Amino acid sequence: MITRRKIVFLEDWRKIARRAWSIRLSIVAAVFTAVEVVMPLFGDALPRGVFVLLAFIASIGAAVARLVAQPEVRR
Repeated sequence: MITRRKIVFLEDWRKIARRAWSIRLSIVAAVFTAVEVVMPLFGDALPRGVFVLLAFIASIGAAVARLVAQPEVRR
């Protein structure tokens, strides 16, 4: 039997979403990934893989930021 758990947001999720570095860096990684997909349509202005590397760095930063205390989020 599979029990389904209901997703429950934190009370101050909007404030956390605006201030948390893990969220910001995840969005940056998503933008870099999208740019990597779109760039070939506009030519070879940049070497291939640049935005993949930037997305990777932003993703690692988001993972680290998730573990680091961010006191400004709780203010």
